[in-house]
Amino acid sequence: MTHLIQELKQVLEEHQFSTNDTVLEHHSRDESYHKPAKPELVVFPETTEEVQVVVKAAESFGVPIIPFGLGTSLEGHVIPCGRGITIDFSQMNNVLEVREKDFLVKVQPGVTRSQLNKELKKYGLFFTVDPGADATLGGMAATNASGTTSVKYGVMKDQVHDLEVVTPDGSRIHTGSMARKSSSGIHLNSLYVGSEGTLGCITELTLRVYGIPEHIMVGRAAFPTVNDAVEAVVSILQAGVPIARVELVDDRSIQQVNRYNNTTYEEKPTLFLEFHGNEAGLLQDVDFVKAIVQEHDCQGIHFEEDNAARVKLWEARHQLAYAYIHSFPGRKLMVTDVCVPISELAGAVNHARRVIEDLGLQAGILGHVGDGNYHALLMLDPDLPSEAAKAEQLNEAIVEYALACGGTSTGEHGVGRGKMKYQEQEHGSALAVMEKIKQALDPKGIMNPGKLVPTRRTNV
Repeated sequence: MTHLIQELKQVLEEHQFSTNDTVLEHHSRDESYHKPAKPELVVFPETTEEVQVVVKAAESFGVPIIPFGLGTSLEGHVIPCGRGITIDFSQMNNVLEVREKDFLVKVQPGVTRSQLNKELKKYGLFFTVDPGADATLGGMAATNASGTTSVKYGVMKDQVHDLEVVTPDGSRIHTGSMARKSSSGIHLNSLYVGSEGTLGCITELTLRVYGIPEHIMVGRAAFPTVNDAVEAVVSILQAGVPIARVELVDDRSIQQVNRYNNTTYEEKPTLFLEFHGNEAGLLQDVDFVKAIVQEHDCQGIHFEEDNAARVKLWEARHQLAYAYIHSFPGRKLMVTDVCVPISELAGAVNHARRVIEDLGLQAGILGHVGDGNYHALLMLDPDLPSEAAKAEQLNEAIVEYALACGGTSTGEHGVGRGKMKYQEQEHGSALAVMEKIKQALDPKGIMNPGKLVPTRRTNV
């Protein structure tokens, strides 16, 4: 490591690398429950050329590289597995170009979602992917992030037109173009989006953006059971209603929402809904939705048009994790993540609730019901190994159920180190293909080893 640092000192300024223990500690963890581990060095490049220098130097010494955005990931993606250096992209945080007529924007990887939307608002545009956390766009592409708006606009991979990537040998490539579609070559965008830093470092992104809707309406609808709520969503989607967001929050979680936000929502399984469009069309959609949910025993539906009321409703949803943390001081939050076919969602959520009760855990359930993705929020006592063991039992039970009904072990949080053990079960012989791609593109195994797919390191 000493020789690597000496080489980097010839290129980078002193403020661009650090072995300070506080800095190393900050880069030893993300927001997951996984055990922290410090890198040996953190570097802060400001240009793609500097990233190339760092990667080439690391490759020549056989030192692993861990890309780092803001550390908001939930499956240990940025935690080193053994020795290595972290590349922190926080200094590469410029919006490079807004092409409003093409509905495209070009950004550096350290730009955050809120930063981008603040800039886009000047043009009457917005970026749709909303994972809740104010994550960096590079990190969101690396994990194929999604969130509350994916039912209408799609997930991160649907917004990426082009990536600039520094490959493990220090080369620079582009994976796409500014065209809306292409039938040329192997689709490299899809290879690198969701690759979790295991195939290279993303240094620039060209993303699709959208016009800010003329009118927005939000609402919440309470139901006697989770089944009723999910069936209502299926009916709404089958009817072709262009819903922008539809979130399920179970009764336990609504209780936490009310305590944390001083709201008085009905403490029943609840759908949070949002519609985008013109005012006349939305009024028709809302009337249609009201009629649909009544057929599924809806026990109360309320709509808001006022901006402050809309913000308050979605803040309640996005702050749910903090509501749990606030209600269980001294406990650690663990968030699960699976995705199932929509027709299987009610059964999956009910199964998760039964397992939670059987294990005696404190947990709530919420989900992006428009695309079959749901989460369990668990509050664990870090000093009780028995609770950690029960949490692992719950996680395994949820994943097993999802895979058995044709789903996936993770819908949006990614594999990281937390879901590695399920990859062979989920992908079968296709995992060997992924391993071959990893070996071909990263033969020395230096790019974020120990994540996503098994890494066979080559001694240097």
